[in-house]
Amino acid sequence: MSDFPHIEYPISIPYQLRVYFTKHAFDVKNPLFRDLACSKESGNRRKVLIYVDEAVSQANPSLADQISAYFDRYSEDLRLMGVETLQGGESLKNDENCLHRIYGDIESRKICRHSYIVAIGGGALLDTVGFAAATAHRGIRHFRFPTTTLGQADAGVGVKNGVNYNRKKNFVGAFAPPFAVVNDFSFLETLPDMHLRNGYIEAIKVALIRDEKFFDWIEANAQALNRFEPAAMQEIIHRCAEHHVAHIATSGDPFEMGSVRPLDFGHWAAHKLEQLSEFALSHGEAVAIGIAIDTLYSEEMGYLDKDCSNRILSLLKRLNFETYSDQLERRNERGYPYVLEGLEEFREHLGGLLTITLLKRIGSRFEVHEMDTDVVLKSMNRLKELI
Repeated sequence: MSDFPHIEYPISIPYQLRVYFTKHAFDVKNPLFRDLACSKESGNRRKVLIYVDEAVSQANPSLADQISAYFDRYSEDLRLMGVETLQGGESLKNDENCLHRIYGDIESRKICRHSYIVAIGGGALLDTVGFAAATAHRGIRHFRFPTTTLGQADAGVGVKNGVNYNRKKNFVGAFAPPFAVVNDFSFLETLPDMHLRNGYIEAIKVALIRDEKFFDWIEANAQALNRFEPAAMQEIIHRCAEHHVAHIATSGDPFEMGSVRPLDFGHWAAHKLEQLSEFALSHGEAVAIGIAIDTLYSEEMGYLDKDCSNRILSLLKRLNFETYSDQLERRNERGYPYVLEGLEEFREHLGGLLTITLLKRIGSRFEVHEMDTDVVLKSMNRLKELI
């Protein structure tokens, strides 16, 4: 033991987690981005490097010209250092060459901690560009422009960034809150139906664990949501994002130092199903199945009554989500479904203590630290019977 007393000081780092809602963010008449980038919190940050999802660029062929015109309009305040296109989708998070490319761009364009990096796209692009921004120069402020309902309602409004490694989802990553999130509803106008629907599942998830009245609203508006009516879609995105940000800001554990992750309800199976399908199953499709499994598990264990369970499964089907996949039948050399390995991988990702969120009733959740694999298998078999 040293004779010297130890040194200990608390460090408090304030963050402002901000999510804005707009349309046509790069219309020269819309000053939102300029105002945010030049706000008093920004200091003298003016250089901006932008990355756009290739699918977004193809669906919005005039976007690059709009961005260029926007920066010309506000040239006294902002300096555009380039608009780069990246192929989106989960393969982006598996490609380490993409990270090297972004780091190279940051170096060659003289992007520093007094600059901004902007990511415009789906969740995979936001994750990858956000991770590069969080690690280059030990952290560059970044903006997120989620372009899917899933990103605008959930994944894009959080503080996590990451890439995949060794076939494990988000194995390498960082907690780095964006300088701001801008949900531009105009990007949703060009999305295919599947990507429009995917965000609904995260809204159902957050309603199940936090807000029974929100679940009631989703039930009541299922037809409008299936028709992708803008008012209904904007409402579900706003309410889901509000819950997500509120949880991060008020849970006391924004960087997940503990083991409780209620916002990952249904995700232990979902992450494994994505891997098993080689990401042919979208995140939203996989989460729907994961929610169905954990709903029936909650019922089988006597935590959740059958009427609530039926309401949940019925809503998933009304919103055209499948609750079963052939990937659930794939088995390892011991004869167990591969998906059960998702429990161990979830435990490992949390850091040693398995913590699974389950339901007591709609709008009320609790945590367990083990799951009965026989009951999990029974729940999966029940889903197969309900096809």
